[in-house]
Amino acid sequence: MTKRNTLSGDEREVLLGFLDAQREALRNAVYGLTGAEAKQAPSASALSVGGLLKHVAAVEREWAGMIRGEHQGKDAEVHAASFQCGESSLEELLADYAEAASQTDETVSAASLDDPVPVPKDVPWFPKDIEAWNVRWVLLHLIEETARHAGHADVVRETIDGAQAIELLAAVEGWPEQGFVKPWRRAAERG
Repeated sequence: MTKRNTLSGDEREVLLGFLDAQREALRNAVYGLTGAEAKQAPSASALSVGGLLKHVAAVEREWAGMIRGEHQGKDAEVHAASFQCGESSLEELLADYAEAASQTDETVSAASLDDPVPVPKDVPWFPKDIEAWNVRWVLLHLIEETARHAGHADVVRETIDGAQAIELLAAVEGWPEQGFVKPWRRAAERG
């Protein structure tokens, strides 16, 4: 994946770049896990890193649909189910997330950041006193939502095997060992 220029790109590139960074953090949280480990919910919550991948893919699709004027509404059960991996493999969850991200990027790239995005009135947590957001607001919200869930994934992952985000990033990017930063490896590989 080509990294976007978040330093001197235009506003859309910068915002999509920040979203990409949060997506990467969420994907990094599953690095090196088995499918079974990705489905574990080892903390006080019911969250698993695989379930978080599935949920964020669903969230991106929902918001991209709203930008395109295709809001379909959903009930609380559908929302809750979006956190469950079901029978999907980790590879399927990652591929689905990549596809959802690509669709979001295409939708955002085809719109003006100032285009209105009607606020659905059937979602209980959405405000009732405004008629529309704009694409810019939606994109900022996707950054916020993805960052929130990437943080959840960090906690879940660290609970599974002690892996911390910086160690996972070092492993994903192939950094050499540097003092206190050591790329993550399975315990059996650490000797």
